Amino acid sequence: MTLDEIIDQALQEDLGDGDITTRAIFPDPTPGRASLLVKEDGILAGVPVAEKVFRRVDPGLEMKIFRKDGDQVFTGDIAFELKGNVASILAGERLALNFLQRLSGIATQTARMVKEIEGLHAKILDTRKTTPNLRELEKYAVRTGGGFNHRSGLYDMVLIKDNHIDKVGSIVNAIRMVHRHLEKTGKKGMKIEIEVRDFEQMVEVMNEGGVDRILLDNFTPEDLADAVKIINGRFETEASGGITLGNIRKYAESGVDYISAGSLTHHIQSLDMSLKVVRRTVWDDE
Repeated sequence: MTLDEIIDQALQEDLGDGDITTRAIFPDPTPGRASLLVKEDGILAGVPVAEKVFRRVDPGLEMKIFRKDGDQVFTGDIAFELKGNVASILAGERLALNFLQRLSGIATQTARMVKEIEGLHAKILDTRKTTPNLRELEKYAVRTGGGFNHRSGLYDMVLIKDNHIDKVGSIVNAIRMVHRHLEKTGKKGMKIEIEVRDFEQMVEVMNEGGVDRILLDNFTPEDLADAVKIINGRFETEASGGITLGNIRKYAESGVDYISAGSLTHHIQSLDMSLKVVRRTVWDDE
């Protein structure tokens, strides 16, 4: 689904056959201006999406942008201003804010985690725990906050997990079945990652080989450090499970290559913002 399709469906969901309140109060085209007010410190993300929302509502709306995606913003900042028909501004207000607040919340939380492991080797990864149909946008917000993206979906990387292993009986079976399938389908060379739950499984993977990365799931920081030493660079390493802002540095100090955190996209507090129709904006000073 393209961004235009997402926006069109979301506008239809919100507007239906029209904004009854605004039509009643502004039956005729009424010029106006509005400011996007930041009400909480954080990292801004989603300005181009908000701009596209307003353009879809009314191509005649003008926007002046003062803060771009990736900028640190503070309470009281004005991120952008709009000029045009008040009814159009109000029609796009809620959808634009929904995108801006959620994406900025994700970027802000990602930036906090990145800051927490500053100076260490590990990189922060997201997961597939995203809002349906909004994965591309939410992964963009992770990048905006300084993180990195894991696989986009089930199609662009192999990740052998516990359910796969349990079903086929062993790690060796799972790895060999994946290789046979990739060879048969012409996808040989696709990156392969495998999840392990303990040292025994980890050693089994190391003995078998045939993977690029070992995902050490729910290891304690101490066990993770031992595992990284044993692996000793033979495979990429990734930590996952139970990782929070409060303990992420302990995990990163293990020397692990990657730390994946589903909380970046599924357990997020949106950044507080509001769109205010105002009497005076920068246009008045020009």
